[in-house]
Amino acid sequence: MPSTTARSGVGLRSERGPILLSLMLSTALVALDATIIATAASTIVRELGSFQRLPWLFSSFLLAQAVSTPVFGRLADIVGRKRLMLVGIGLFFVGSAVAGAAPSMGVLIAGRALQGLGAGAVMPVSMTITSDIYTLEERARAQGYLASVWGLSSVVGPTLGGVFTQFVSWRWIFWVNLPLAVVAAAMLALRYREPRQVSHRDPVDYLGAVLLSGGSTLLLLGLLEGGWVRYAGAAVLLAGFVVRARTARHPIIDLAILRRRVIGASTTGALLIGVIVVGLSTYVPIYAQEVLGFGALLAGFALAALTLGWPLSAAQAGRFYLRLGFRLTAVIGSSLVLVGAASMLLLGPTTPLALVAVFCFVIGAGMGLTAVPTLIAAQESARPTERGAVTGTNMFARSLGMAVGVAVLGAIVNAHTTLGADGAPHGPGIMTAMRWVFGVLAAVAVLLVAAAAAMPKDRDEAVARRAAAAADPEVVEAAA
Repeated sequence: MPSTTARSGVGLRSERGPILLSLMLSTALVALDATIIATAASTIVRELGSFQRLPWLFSSFLLAQAVSTPVFGRLADIVGRKRLMLVGIGLFFVGSAVAGAAPSMGVLIAGRALQGLGAGAVMPVSMTITSDIYTLEERARAQGYLASVWGLSSVVGPTLGGVFTQFVSWRWIFWVNLPLAVVAAAMLALRYREPRQVSHRDPVDYLGAVLLSGGSTLLLLGLLEGGWVRYAGAAVLLAGFVVRARTARHPIIDLAILRRRVIGASTTGALLIGVIVVGLSTYVPIYAQEVLGFGALLAGFALAALTLGWPLSAAQAGRFYLRLGFRLTAVIGSSLVLVGAASMLLLGPTTPLALVAVFCFVIGAGMGLTAVPTLIAAQESARPTERGAVTGTNMFARSLGMAVGVAVLGAIVNAHTTLGADGAPHGPGIMTAMRWVFGVLAAVAVLLVAAAAAMPKDRDEAVARRAAAAADPEVVEAAA
């Protein structure tokens, strides 16, 4: 394990504040654009037309982000974190400019895809930089700050999109990103001095990158929209990627890292977390509106309890894993997720909305104690030249889990309900469909507990880490 003292080669401790602010600002750009466009969609369609292509405003962003995340994560190990982070911010800047000036729906979708590519670099590389510059004791709090950006953005994004659309123009949803991206890039360029051992010159496996990106794209498209041709193409390309990864001297992703117990368990947990997150994000608002009869605003607040609990517990996760170890902390967190998910089975047509929010908060608190320790444990087990690949693979697994969740849960709901003119499920079977959804999420939570329990035991190492921290006043101050 790396030392618990401050990491070398990153500059003075006081410089990390601006670096973290830059990472938070970059993350905020991605998080806001994942939600801010929802309230502007109808206005965009009225101005640009092409209602049939409206779903691609969302899908193009998410697909580009998902398929590029593992590639950019590995490239950060090869060409350096700073360079890839600036490339990601630059792609997001260009994509925002294209989307803001788009004269047609096709151009707007292209701009969203560029934004997604930028997000595919920003998200894994920002977490990798955090793991480079913060000690083990400090890292959970830093990750909690990044998680809080997502929680705040999920609430602020739709509201801000509505304000821009109603009082200015929907184009400002994208144009507002331009100065923020410049500030984030400037802060990172001026303050972040990358350790030499992180940036090295292995050759880039371009063929492996193409096979992985192409296969992932077809797989996600198949999960989201169906089609056996897509699945067949995905199988061929991904099989080619596996062969390439096993034979290339410097593969774009070394699949051998997944055989390490801590990384395999962490990646599996990320996939299951993706299923639970997308299930709750999609169907809690539908349950609150279509079954309980509340408006969209109150339904959104019930779901916001999930995004509130997550960063609160994530910020405190370091205190847990320093005392209890990564595995026990993750088991506690995943058990909370299971308790919250199982409690959702008690929901009915007359359940108070406040109780729904409580259950979501419990799940969110469990997520913070599961996602952060498992990711940090995987990062901590990796060499600096592997850390980007480990982070990117973990985040890709979560995106894949979200795609799987959308496909499976969508099929369940469609089997029990009919879609109305507004595109939402209606009919007498909606409560039955919701019970099936919540039952599946509870079953996935059971698997999440199993994945957390499958991590290597590290209770003794946690005690040793805590003892070492107690003997170092600088580290104790940083961890407090």
